[in-house]
Amino acid sequence: MTQPQQLMVSGVELWQWFTQARLAAVVADIPVSEVDWLLQEVAGLDKLALRLESFKDRLEIPLSMPFSKLATLWQQRVDARMPVQYLTGVAPWRNFLLSVSPAVLIPRPETECLIELAVAAVENSSKLKKAGCWADLGTGSGAIALGLAYAMPAAQIHAVDYSAAALEIASYNAQKLGFETRIQFHQGSWWEPLNSLKGEFSGMVSNPPYIPSTLISELQPEVAWHEPHLALNGGSDGLDYIRHLIEVSPIYLRSGGIWLIEMMAGQAPVVAELLRQQGSYCQIKIFSDLAGIDRFALAYRA
Repeated sequence: MTQPQQLMVSGVELWQWFTQARLAAVVADIPVSEVDWLLQEVAGLDKLALRLESFKDRLEIPLSMPFSKLATLWQQRVDARMPVQYLTGVAPWRNFLLSVSPAVLIPRPETECLIELAVAAVENSSKLKKAGCWADLGTGSGAIALGLAYAMPAAQIHAVDYSAAALEIASYNAQKLGFETRIQFHQGSWWEPLNSLKGEFSGMVSNPPYIPSTLISELQPEVAWHEPHLALNGGSDGLDYIRHLIEVSPIYLRSGGIWLIEMMAGQAPVVAELLRQQGSYCQIKIFSDLAGIDRFALAYRA
C-alpha cells in the first residue's frame, strides 16, 4: 500500500532544512530571503518566527505540500535556476497575490509604478476622469489590468494578450480577486481585438517586450531559461512593439487619452523622439523607476 505523503513536519526537521537551504542559496548566489518567502507560502510561517528561528520548537508544522516536494522544489531553484514564483505558483504584486506560471512574466515591483503614473496622469488632465475604457496590452498575468481596475473603480478595463495560456492565468486572477466583471479579456495582437472601440479609450498602459533579441541569452538564467521569450523579445533593437504601439494607438485613443509604457534602460531618448515624430502626441514625459533608471514613457493623445 502506498504511504500517504507527509503534510506535517516537525519544527526541528523543517529548521534543519531551512538552515541547509539558506546555505545552498548563498553558495548559488540566490537571495536567502527567497527561502524565507518560500516557507511563508508553504508553511504559513511569519517573518518574526523565521528571523528568530523559533519555529524549530514546534512539534508539528502543517505544510501546503509534502515535505519531500518542498525539498525537491528548492533543489530545482538551485540547480535549474527556476524562479521561486514559478515553484510556488504565486507572486506578490502591489496588494495582490497573483497566480503565475512559465506562461507569463513574473510581475516586477518597478511595473507597479505604471499604475501610479496612470492615476496621476488622469488627475492632471482636464479632459479625462477615472472612468471610461482603458487597455492593458500584453497583459500576461493580468497584473496591470488588475492594478488599473483597483485604482479606478469606475473604469472598464480591456486586457489583451496573444497567448491563450497567459489569458487563462489572467482571467483566473481576475476571478480570484473579484474583478471578473470589470475586466474583459481578448486574445490577439495588441489593439487588433479592440477594433470596434476605436477612438473610445481614455488610456493605454503596456509593458511590452523590449529586450533586444541578441541580449536575451545574456539575461539572468532565471529569466533567459524560464520566462516566456514571447514576452521578452522586442526585436533587433528591442523597440519593434513600442514602435507599433506609438504608430497605431492614436486611432484608438480619444483626445487627451493617455499612452503609457515601460521600457528598457537606455531606450528613453529614442522612444521620446519616436513619439514626437509620430505627430499625434503631446506632453511627452519620461519617468524613472525607484532605481533612478528612465523606465517609463507617457504621452497624451493630441
